[in-house]
Amino acid sequence: MKNGLWTHEKLVLKQQLWECRGQLQQQKDFCTELGASCCTLLWSASQKEEAIRDILANGKLEDFLSIAGQTLETFIKLLVDEAKPQQSDNSHEHNFVLALAGVVTNIAAVSCGRDFLSSSAHILLGTMLQLLGLMKPGVFPKLKVLMLMALYNTTINVNGLKFISERPELLPLMCHLLEDPDPEVCLQSLRLLQSLILEREIMPGMATDFRRSFPLSRINHLVSSCHPTLKQTAQETLEDLAAVSKLCSGGTMTSKVELQPQLDNNSNTRNILY
Repeated sequence: MKNGLWTHEKLVLKQQLWECRGQLQQQKDFCTELGASCCTLLWSASQKEEAIRDILANGKLEDFLSIAGQTLETFIKLLVDEAKPQQSDNSHEHNFVLALAGVVTNIAAVSCGRDFLSSSAHILLGTMLQLLGLMKPGVFPKLKVLMLMALYNTTINVNGLKFISERPELLPLMCHLLEDPDPEVCLQSLRLLQSLILEREIMPGMATDFRRSFPLSRINHLVSSCHPTLKQTAQETLEDLAAVSKLCSGGTMTSKVELQPQLDNNSNTRNILY
């Protein structure tokens, strides 16, 4: 009799456990959908420079960026876990992190925003560099593009450029990203690379490691791309690299490189609010 009661109690407990799991999953799905909707609205609002200034004035940006970094890290590390199924590009989770990255990109597109990122968001910037290296080629290219644009805009700021250029994983990351099959990922990677090339105080210090490890053959391959902007940017990058190589060898910069705009306007695509 006791055994029968114990078996019945176990069945009741199992049923309650399954019900709790179902409720937790529903709560998780609801929170994820709510987060995706709210962040998408925030992403849209952050397209206006005035909105970025209001966000900064609120005093909560540091907390938001901390949450954004943790969310991105959790999402991407689940992606690289082979035991986990790949998320759909249309999933609430993907839309959530995409909107978070979009907000960060728009913050970096405004002068006061990238000043804040360059001084107070080093953990987030380092996390994005690390996560870009973890993501496999061809996986969620839109998310990669947004993170690259955020890093790219941050390098307009002198402190941001210095922080990113000194990261030891930067050159291996560029090599990894330029092998991505998505042309937009390659394009934004080249533009981030150009930020370093065009800064004379940065590139000479990286020249040795660059010549030893960087796959110039890949950039040469991109010159023949069917994507017109990527093709042009790859060609410009090769020309800039040739000029920097000459400078590092004791030559002089060509007039083409000397005429390249410096920080805060060295690309007409940098300040775009997505």
